[in-house]
Parts: sequence; structure tokens; C-alpha cells
Amino acid sequence: MNLFEELEWRGLVDNITSPEVKDAINNEKLTFYIGTDPTADSLHIGHYSSLLMAKRLEKHGHHPIMLVGGATGFIGDPKATGERNMLTQETLKANYDALHEQISKLWGFEMVNNLDWTKDISVIDFLRDYGKFFNVNYMINKETVKKRLDTGISYTEFSYMILQSLDFLHLYQEKNCTLQIGGQDQWGNITSGLELIRKKCGADVKCYGLTMPLITKADGTKFGKSESGTVWLDASKTSPYELYQFLFNTDDRKVIEYLKKLTFLTREQIEELEVSLQNEPHKRLAQKTLASEVVRDLHGQEGLDCALKITEALFKGKIQELTDDQKLDAIRNMEKLHCEQGKTLLETLVESGIASSRREAREWIKGNSIMVNGTKITDPDYMMTSDNHCVCVKNYSIIRRGKKNYYCLELK
Repeated sequence: MNLFEELEWRGLVDNITSPEVKDAINNEKLTFYIGTDPTADSLHIGHYSSLLMAKRLEKHGHHPIMLVGGATGFIGDPKATGERNMLTQETLKANYDALHEQISKLWGFEMVNNLDWTKDISVIDFLRDYGKFFNVNYMINKETVKKRLDTGISYTEFSYMILQSLDFLHLYQEKNCTLQIGGQDQWGNITSGLELIRKKCGADVKCYGLTMPLITKADGTKFGKSESGTVWLDASKTSPYELYQFLFNTDDRKVIEYLKKLTFLTREQIEELEVSLQNEPHKRLAQKTLASEVVRDLHGQEGLDCALKITEALFKGKIQELTDDQKLDAIRNMEKLHCEQGKTLLETLVESGIASSRREAREWIKGNSIMVNGTKITDPDYMMTSDNHCVCVKNYSIIRRGKKNYYCLELK
């Protein structure tokens, strides 16, 4: 299986601009680029597949360039749903610096900022040297623009395509970059860049484009900064434990796809995990492997060890063995329920909404189903006070019902 065949097997190829792309990827040493705009101060899990794509190609001798769009970030790539909110120059600069540090630390790729070659272009030069090569009919037929014609699109966002095309032209002229890789929603921008290169540099220029399928959840929605519950690559925004839990809870329908796209496991290893998923799904070996591989890649063995320690402590009821920081990490994304201190455990379960009635709460407690901060409690009259060790960390208490139901109580 050659490199391009492996990329196809992994589900990383949506479309290519010509059949020559296959031979170029298999047999040449290309300089290619992948771009993102600094609309947040961290990349998220939706970017991860693209970054691994760059690493896969780099391992085969190709040279990746990561472009962070300090200029295009001012404009915003048109969304199908409406105009983007414009970010301030200060916010964009802070986001760029954060992404530069993050990408450099994790992958060490060469990085460029398109603000460097666009900030001094005058309006007249922009229109004469670049706008002249774009046909409006061609631009409005691009999928994202077409979707916005009924609701309206500003000239600012309409011009994004020209700015991104200018990036490909600049990198081709200055760094001999001949391949752009992007998500499938970037097809129009990539092909526009190729057209600009050919019109400015000659029809015989060999440049290519490749798009990747977007990573989606089981319900078909994509991972993105604007989506709720964003999973960030920055450990201060999504901890290794939270990332591990997110991936461990991957739907059976998606886990093999994620293993192909988000890890460097071989085909043989992934096929073995697929067999395990089919024959012993309750063991969740595929999910455990996915979570371990991604967390280790992003946060090192230390980050994975910490994630596993918190996971095991919660599962085995050994919460008190964790440090305060680890306890706070464990409860960070739990829904916070509220109750006053000094109530009995039975009253607490009912008033916080964990149990629907006193009868249900009593049955759970008497049935050995309730743990408070890792300790099994069988007395309905157990007092929830700090003197009684009901506080786990700060003013929070972790209540576990059965094996999988965790609740975080904020005691007032």
C-alpha cells in the first residue's frame, strides 16, 4: 500500500484537483501548506486530523508549512449561516501568538503569517494585480457563497477567496509550495488559488489541491470552535483527563474512523481493534486505545498517566488519593448541583435532584448504591457536613450512584 492508498484507506481524502496528485504524493518531495485563521487561542480536535496529515506526509519526505492567517482572520471565511463577528487586532494578535507557540511546541512545523505579505498591499494594487483575475460569476458559484446569496453576504467576506488565493500564489513563488491541503469546505478557495497561480505564472505550472473530509460526531455535526462543548488541544482549556474521557466515550459507530484518522496505528492494529469492537464491544478496547494514543501524542506519557489516574480513582472510588488539582480536573465539566450543608444524605439526594423522591433515595442508600467522595454510605441520616468529610475539594462533593453515574454537589 503506497502513501496515497494509505491516506484513502484512512478516509483522509475527499477530493483532489487532478489525478497527478497521487503520483506527486507517492513519488515527489512536495512543499505543501495547511492554513487556519487565529479565531481562537487554541486549535481544537477538529484541526487534529489536518495536523496529523501534515505529519504523515512529513514522515515520507514532504515539507509542511503551517499558515496562520493573521490577515484572513480579520475578514473571516464565509459561513453558510451568516456573517462572522469581526475580531479586534489585539485579539487576533494574541490568538496568533498562542497558535504559533502551540503548533511549534507540538509539531515543530515551519510557520508563516499571511499578514506579512498582505498588510502593505494598497487597495488599487489589490484590485489591479489580483481582483482583475477573478470572475464574479465564478466566485458566486462557489458552494459557500452560493448558500449566502439569498440571505446576503458582505463584500468583505466575499473577498476572502481572493485573499486566500493570494496566499497560495505567494507561497508558490517564494517557497515553491505546490500543494494546498484543506477541509472539504475549502475546495472553492483551493481551486481559486490554483487558477490565480496559472493566470499569473503560466498554465503549465504544476500545483495541486487536496481536500479532507471534516471530522464529525455520530450525529453528523462537525467539531468546531462555534460548537458547544469544544474539545481544545490546549491542556489549560481541555485537560488530558477531559480529552481522554471525551475520546473514551466515542460512539461505536465512529471509533474505527477516528482510529484511522487520529492515530498512527497500522492497518493491522486497527483491524484487530475492529474485531474486538465487533466481538467484545463491552470491553471498549478500541475507545481505550484511541483515547490513549491521542492523549499521549498531545500531552505526553505524563499527561496520559494523569488522565488514567483520575479515571481509575473515580471508577474505584479512590478519590481521596488524588491531589486537589486532580480532583478539580475531574469535576470541571460535571454539571454542578446545589444543596446546603448540614442536610442528611437522603435530603441532599432529593433536594439536589439526584433522586426523584425520598423513597428512591432511601432505596439507593440502603442498596449500597451511593458513594460520597469515594466512601460507600449506607445510612440515610448521614450528615453532609465538612466535619463529616462530605467535602472533597473546596466546597464540592462527588456523589456516585452505581458504577457510571457521577454528580458534583456544590455545598453552600
